[in-house]
Amino acid sequence: MTTSPADVPTPLERLLAHEEIRQLAAHYAVAIDSRDLDGLVALFVDDVRVGRQASGREALKASFDESLRGIGVSMLNVGTHAIDLADADHATGAVYCHGQIQDGDRWIHQFILYRDTYERRAGRWFFVRRIHELWYGEVAASSPLRLPPAEWPRNHDGLGTVPGSWPSWSEFWGDRSPT
Repeated sequence: MTTSPADVPTPLERLLAHEEIRQLAAHYAVAIDSRDLDGLVALFVDDVRVGRQASGREALKASFDESLRGIGVSMLNVGTHAIDLADADHATGAVYCHGQIQDGDRWIHQFILYRDTYERRAGRWFFVRRIHELWYGEVAASSPLRLPPAEWPRNHDGLGTVPGSWPSWSEFWGDRSPT
């Protein structure tokens, strides 16, 4: 692939691309944890491939809806994010993520590696593909969801108000909330 001078980002364009791509990963984590499926799928290209047979944001939304209903509360904490720009509109990346996930009565600690492909369309960066790999998953000795209410700021420990304080969380679960 030959690149023309127009394809090579300037230093400022590189900085902006890196920050916009980092924000994709951060917004992904918040959208997952708040169960904001519309916000989540908007982070992906409109013709995203979903499995071998489907494509598009509606198919992706249905896939996320199904998988996220299999767990309760989740907390994704994005850490290391290495980004490699191929040109002004294409990049790949590796994102480390520490996840804590309610799985029925169990509380799971996970360390995740996302292998990402990004593309800029109409001046905005999107995920093209996101491969989820697991370093490990471990059942915790106890679930923090069994703590008494913290009633913050009165108490520093105990169960807080998130994720229930997100309107999208209540909308996602309706009357079937796992918490």
